[in-house]
Order: sequence, then C-alpha cells, then structure tokens
Amino acid sequence: MAEKLKSLGLSDQKVKETLKNESLTVILADIVDQAQGKGELNKSVGNLLYNLGTKLPRQFHTRLPLLVEYVARAQINQEAKLTAAIKFVQDHAMKEFNTAEFEKACGAGVEVSQDEIEAAVAQVIKKHKEVILKQRYQYNTGPLMGQVRAILQWADSRKVKEEIDLQILTLLGPKKEEDLVKPVKKKTEKKENKPEVAQVQHTEKQSLTMTDFLKTVHFHAPGQNHKTEGYVITENTSRLLQEHLKITGGQVRTRFPPEPNGILHIGHAKAININFGYAAANNGMCFLRYDDTNPEKEEEKFFVGIKNMVEWLGYKPHQITHSSDNFQQLYEWAVTLIKKDLAYVCHQRPEEVRGHDPPPSPWRERPIHESLQLFEDMKNGKFDEGEATLRLKTMLEEGKMDPVAYRIKFIAHHRTGDTWCIYPTYDYTHCLCDSIEHITHSLCTKEFQARRSSYYWLCNALDIYCPVQWEYGRLNMHYTVVSKRKIAKLISEGFVRDWDDPRLFTLSALRRRGFPQEAINNFCATLGLTGAQIIIHPDALEACVRDVLNVTSHRAMAVLNPLRVIITNYPNKGPTNVTVPNIPGNDSAGTHTVIFDEEVWIESSDFQEVEEKGYRRLTPSQSVGLRHCGYIIQVQEVVRNAQGGIDHLKVTCHKTTDANKPKAFIQWVSKPLKCEVRLYERLFNHKSPEDPSVVPGGFLTDINTNSLNVLSALVDVSVKGAQVLQKFQFERSGYFSVDPDSTPDNLVFNCTVGLKEDKGKV
Repeated sequence: MAEKLKSLGLSDQKVKETLKNESLTVILADIVDQAQGKGELNKSVGNLLYNLGTKLPRQFHTRLPLLVEYVARAQINQEAKLTAAIKFVQDHAMKEFNTAEFEKACGAGVEVSQDEIEAAVAQVIKKHKEVILKQRYQYNTGPLMGQVRAILQWADSRKVKEEIDLQILTLLGPKKEEDLVKPVKKKTEKKENKPEVAQVQHTEKQSLTMTDFLKTVHFHAPGQNHKTEGYVITENTSRLLQEHLKITGGQVRTRFPPEPNGILHIGHAKAININFGYAAANNGMCFLRYDDTNPEKEEEKFFVGIKNMVEWLGYKPHQITHSSDNFQQLYEWAVTLIKKDLAYVCHQRPEEVRGHDPPPSPWRERPIHESLQLFEDMKNGKFDEGEATLRLKTMLEEGKMDPVAYRIKFIAHHRTGDTWCIYPTYDYTHCLCDSIEHITHSLCTKEFQARRSSYYWLCNALDIYCPVQWEYGRLNMHYTVVSKRKIAKLISEGFVRDWDDPRLFTLSALRRRGFPQEAINNFCATLGLTGAQIIIHPDALEACVRDVLNVTSHRAMAVLNPLRVIITNYPNKGPTNVTVPNIPGNDSAGTHTVIFDEEVWIESSDFQEVEEKGYRRLTPSQSVGLRHCGYIIQVQEVVRNAQGGIDHLKVTCHKTTDANKPKAFIQWVSKPLKCEVRLYERLFNHKSPEDPSVVPGGFLTDINTNSLNVLSALVDVSVKGAQVLQKFQFERSGYFSVDPDSTPDNLVFNCTVGLKEDKGKV
C-alpha cells in the first residue's frame, strides 16, 4: 500500500499519515490501479488523483473510473478542472450522463496557448493601464488574475501569473528606489462625537446570536440531499427529491424530537438552538416532535415542561407533532418490510441480545408468511412482554446486528390509550417520522452517527423520501449530572428539592436560578457546531449570564450579613430619599429611590475592628463612603453585646468632598425589607461525579453538603413588589432573581451568579 501511495508523489510523512486512514488508503490504492497504463503517473497527475480520492463523495464512486481516466490521460490537468468535473458528476448523478456536456463543463482536453494568455493579459492590463502607471509596483495585481481567468477559464494559473508579471515589468520598467518604499498606512482620524463612539463600543460587545452564527453554516441546500457525504442514491432518489421539493417549496425543515420522559437540561438547550436556530437562519420551519414511543415513562408534566422550555428560549414551533400520530403508518411500513424479507419476528429475550457481541438470532431466516402472522399476533396481544420483537435485517456502524423495530408493552399510551400493545423503537421511528414531515436536515448529536446507515437504509428500503442526517457534538457540563434517572435519585434521596432545584442544570432549574434565556442562547452560539463531544466548565456559562445581566438587571442594595450602624450626627430631621440609577451608564433605564436614615445596616465584612494590611473599608481609624448618598462615615464607638461580640457601631457622617474622598464605598440599607436569600455552590465536589476513577463510591457520595446556604438578609425598599423571576444586581454582592417561593410579605432571592472578581481589590 505504501508504494502505491508513493506513486502519487506523496512524501514519506504524508504516506504515513494517510495509511492511518484505512478507508482512504483503500480508495487511493484502487485509483492507482485504475490509472495504470493510461498515461504517465507524474507528480502533477498524482496530486490530482489524490485530491480526487479525498474530494469525491462515496455515493458518486460509480463515476470514479471515468474521472481517473480523464486525469491519468491529462485531459483534466489542473485543480480547477477537477473541481468542475466533480461538481458536474454531483449535479448529474440522477440524470443521463452526457459526455460532451461533461467535457465542456470541466474543460477536458482544453489547452490554452501561450498566445491566448498573452492576449488576454494584455487586454486586462490595457483596461487598468492608467491606474497601474500611477501606482506602479504598489498596484495590487491579484484581481487581474481573476479577470484573465474570466476570459480564459482553463488557463494555467501559474502561466497567467508569470505573464502578468512580465507585462507589468515591460510597462513600468525595472523597479526604482521609490517602488521599494512600503506605502504608509493612513491613520484613521478619531471621531469626536462621544455618543457615536459609545454606541460603537456597545455594538462590539454584543454577542453573536445562534441564528446569526448558523447563517454561516453551510449544510446541503434543500433537494440537494444526494450531494452530502454518505447519502445513498437509489433509482428512485431523483423522483422522491422532486416530490419532496413540490411539498416543501424548497424551504428548510428541521425538528427537535425529545422524549417526553424527563425535564430538558443544558445539553438540550444546544439541540434546541441548533434545530430552531438553523431553521430561523434560513427562513425555514422547525417542528417540535414528541418522541412518545415509550408509554411507561411518559408523563403530562414532561410534555408541558418541554414546550415551556422551548418557548422560554424564545422559539415557536411551526407545529407540535407526536411520533404516535404515525403509529398506523409505522405499523403498515413494518408489514411492508417483512414482506420484502427485510424484517422478522425474533424470540430472543432482551437479556440475550444485550452487550457488544450477542449471538445471532436463530429466527433470522424464518419464512416471510410466518413473521407476518407472528407480527399480527404481537399486535393482537398473543405474546407476553419480552417474548417477541420485530427486528430489522441490517447492521449498524458499531457492528450491532438487526436492531429492534418493535417490542411489546402492555401499557396504555397517553394519546392512543389501549389501541396498541406494540410500540416502535426510536431507531425505527425517528427517520420515518422525519420522512413523513419532509425534514430537510435531521440534526442530531454525534452518538447517532452510528445509526446513520440504518437511517438511510430504512427510508430507501421503504422507497420513501430520505432526509439527510447531520451530527454535532453533544454538550456536557462539569460538576453536574443530567441523567433523568440520576436526577430522580437526587430528588428521592433529598439532596435536591425537585427538577427545578437551582443547583441542577435542567433548563427549569437554570430559569429558576435566574439565568436569562438570552445568555443560554448566546452560550450555545459560542460552542460552534463541531463534531467533538465537549465538557464545559460552568464558569463559561456563567460568564455569558453576567454579560447579559450586567446590562439588563436593575441595581439594588442588599446586606446579606447585617451589622447595625447608628449615625450619631445624622444631618436630617427624618428619613430622606436618595435617587439611585437603575443601571449605571444607561439613563434610559431610569432611577429608583432608597431611604436614608440615622439607622443603617452594612455588611459585617465591611468592618474590621483590627485592621488587616490592604483592607480598604471601615475600621476604627479608617472612614468609608456610603454609595449614592454622598456621605462618608467614621467610627465613633464599637458597642458590644453581653457576650462581648459587636452589637452595633456608632458613627459620625460627613459630606464627601475631594479633600476627604475615601478609599472605598460600600452598600448599605435603611428601613429595609427582610428577605430570604439563597446562596449556591457546586452540587458536587468533583468535576466528574460520575467517573468511578474519581468518585469510586458513586455520584451520591460526592455531594457538596455546603451547596445551599440560606440567609436572612436586608434589601432596600426598591425591590418591594418584585415579580417572580425578576432579576437584580445586589451591588457588590452578585446577581439575584426572585424565587417562586416568594410571597408578598416575604421575598425570596436566589443568587444567580456572583460578580466578576476584581483580583486587585480586597
């Protein structure tokens, strides 16, 4: 094999790398064999043959011998011709192949003479002569190449470049000293209009939305399914695609197909954004399809919860459908497969076919009429659960033989009741439902790549429209579990309260904690659309949350661990109102008022009786400013309680001036509301709580017992009447959201995320 690869002109290192790709090596070796005796296999020809082997999708390999012959005989002798030839083959895969049209489209056998190149170059240079003479060798000749190629499509690029350089030299003569001086770049004048500058800066900070990102992603165009890698072309593909286009009008169609047996989590947010986002980016439609084929685990609350989360993320399904809508059609297709001897009834028990290398079914070759009768018996309830299944005669990429298409479950279905006691599997159902809904792009996570061949096989076996399956890497998050079973265990064991406990990474939990949907969508956009499975640290998501909350959440002052302060020289006769901006720097967000009085409360950590080095807040010898009110306070007396601890402080206050400007300003509250505040840390101690090498005792032994801290805090009166899920920035503390447990008399706040740490500040 190595010698054959070397005959293509590959270096030893390139040969070594190529041999690692077994399938590509086989293709290239076959190409070398086909090229033998058809012409000189020099480096130029070898390079084109290598590119042919890597660029021609496999479903078009029936034309591989033809293309090899044209390249070997040097009739296709440049990259541009090869690219055009491959495009022609793809465009005409389902049409009658016309050799004359093919040769014209790719310039096969066309040789452009030097005289023709000279004439075309002269024509183009004459057109730009005045500018060239003015700019001399500073003139950019790159566009000239494209203009010459527009005249002579199949001209050799190297020869064109050489001719342009020669004619430029003839026109201008040898380079002079001034031609060697690099042009000075003009400095852009700074704009003086400050509001415009501020607006530009604001725009630059805006995150790229998922829809904007997906506008840059290039999947196949609707109706061009056959051009994608791995797609299987049959004699009916052309007809089916034409019928498909008549139904869809060439519109992009995607779907989000969750199982309604649990709550959506952060990984689903990526799937939602990709499916709905790609449709939105291409003016298409996205279906929300419940894959309700497993009635024993499906509950109404999950159907409602899924729809709510999709809409919360800002997406509206074109239509809400159910796999169960198609139960009758799916059953009829199963009968068709049996009649075609592509499916059979098997009696192996579930435990017999588990694992990587189960024994082959002894019933695989049973007569067609027998399987038809047995499948009917399955439908009519004549077998117990586990006694019979319907299996497909195909193999998955992972080597699994004959996946199950139907199994028996004597459980009433939430929509079809007791009509059925056999239910289709996901492997059987999802591709057929995709076909029924004329999905153009079946976007799914990478683990389904191992089922792509069975997806195509099943649609083609039934002679129905076959969508294209595209895979992307699934999203996982450190410090959490997302398995429905494991979350249910956390709930039943009392480690979390419910599916929306803010320490979880279900979407309902993130919403309850105060994560804005915009931040989640922006986070998903930052992940891109690679095929690699990724595990993200929660910090990355929290950074997106801060970016959104920083410009949208109203400010308030809160004291989480209060220390009472009495201002002994309070300058006013009674309480006064202080005006505070809702969002600093954004006048359009308005203002709110807080009360300032002789009794205020500060954070206990903002006072140190024994001053530490670098401490910048209140001490007996150091004053501190009170935010927004224009006063600084100085300790007059530390009043102690009976146990010797600090009961409260007596202070004096003075107006803030340039002369007495303090080192720091702290938040405070006066006449505050008493509120409950819930602070959260990671639910698990380790990044990978499910990894037995890290947590040998299992994920339940890795619980962080300090993951929830409930405080009785004091918050300024501006938050009174706040609505559930309304978000605030508690100044110098973090971002908080109103919890659904709140009542008019007792607001409850969840800490969403902390503020960004200023490492230079104590």
